[in-house]
Amino acid sequence: MIQKVLIAEDHESANLSLQRTLEELGIGSPDYVYYCDDALARIERSKKNDESYDLLITDLYFEPDHNKQKIPGGAELITAARQVQQDLRILVFSAESGGAVIKRLFDELEIDGYVRKARNDAKELKQAIESISKNQIYYPRHLRQKAESENCFNFNDFDIAVIQALADGTPQKDIPLHLQQKKIHPSSLSSIEKRLNVIKSSLEMSKNEQLIAYCKDMGVI
Repeated sequence: MIQKVLIAEDHESANLSLQRTLEELGIGSPDYVYYCDDALARIERSKKNDESYDLLITDLYFEPDHNKQKIPGGAELITAARQVQQDLRILVFSAESGGAVIKRLFDELEIDGYVRKARNDAKELKQAIESISKNQIYYPRHLRQKAESENCFNFNDFDIAVIQALADGTPQKDIPLHLQQKKIHPSSLSSIEKRLNVIKSSLEMSKNEQLIAYCKDMGVI
């Protein structure tokens, strides 16, 4: 049963919407904060006073302002919160749509549910909270399918070597020499450029930076 909830959300309209949704579910007077540092402080204080939270609802991205924070975002907050209270259930409410990013939240941070900010998100929030209250994981089918489709590209050893070199800061024009030193073929600049274009086109990306971030999230490099 979920009774005590903490909301970490820096947009006031989304914060109010979450509070209203909880009230409609019979979960009144949730605590709310606009900063991740404040959220962790609330969790620590509640744990110390034997009044632990049942659920943390957090966004992933928080806009920086004049109040400097030790905890910059939701992913870091989740990690820190679980160190204080291991059994804390966590629902992420975010505009993030990347399948790989969302999959990492479930696989590595072991969140209990994810709801994307979009049309009909109030309805989905209710479904998520009801599922979590029954100790069920709320991972919508369409998000699972998106993660699986994004992970369908078959990276070979050549691809991984090239992307790893880019991630290490090697300029693209210098990668041929890098591959030659490792005795990896083909190693021409044209082969590298063509292959990168094929990969980015398949994954619907336009920049090497996007590809590097994706490969890190997916554990390719």
